[in-house]
Amino acid sequence: MQEPFDIEVGKTTYSVFPEGNDTYTIFKNGKEHIQIMKDTSSIWLKMDYKTELPIFEEDEEVNAIGIAISNYVPEEEDEEEEEL
Repeated sequence: MQEPFDIEVGKTTYSVFPEGNDTYTIFKNGKEHIQIMKDTSSIWLKMDYKTELPIFEEDEEVNAIGIAISNYVPEEEDEEEEEL
């Protein structure tokens, strides 16, 4: 599973925690903000906290976060080689 990572949308930084199956929990300002799910390549859906079902309403913030997630490229970790 993918490790958590941060993304920026405008001037806001979100922490993204992948949950699997194209579902992500999003934190904003250190607090759990929303849970989103990828629907199509360009449409992302907000999940209802109580039922865990997608809410089929267009939400600009959710789509912007989803696009940033899709465009995220993990940084390669520096491998330190020890010389003996």
